[in-house]
Amino acid sequence: MKSRMRSSEQPWKSIARLGLGLLESTYEMCLCRELSIRGLSFKRQVPIPVEYKGVKLDCGFRADIVVDNTILVEIKAIESLAAIHDAQLLSYLKLGGCKIGLLINFNVELLKHGVRRRVLGLIEETSL
Repeated sequence: MKSRMRSSEQPWKSIARLGLGLLESTYEMCLCRELSIRGLSFKRQVPIPVEYKGVKLDCGFRADIVVDNTILVEIKAIESLAAIHDAQLLSYLKLGGCKIGLLINFNVELLKHGVRRRVLGLIEETSL
């Protein structure tokens, strides 16, 4: 996804202009429209099964959007992101087979405060 667009052209930036207070599904549909305009391949509401003792179980998990079969996008429209949202994204990455994940909360005044990028297997430094 990054190779096909510059930072200034990130599709979620256009969607932020819609403003606060909309449903997650609205932001999801608009993001899919932006991806489509850019010619990027994507899937919406991708089932994420849990493999347990050799059996894939449909536990109802769904990735909001998967772009180019490599980037998992989880959309939120909440007051603030919490550690559980990062944990959800990392779990979806592990279960879904993607390495890169974006957690985007559209319910923020400044969008850069609502975007988190996670890479599966990357150990991030924490500051104390």
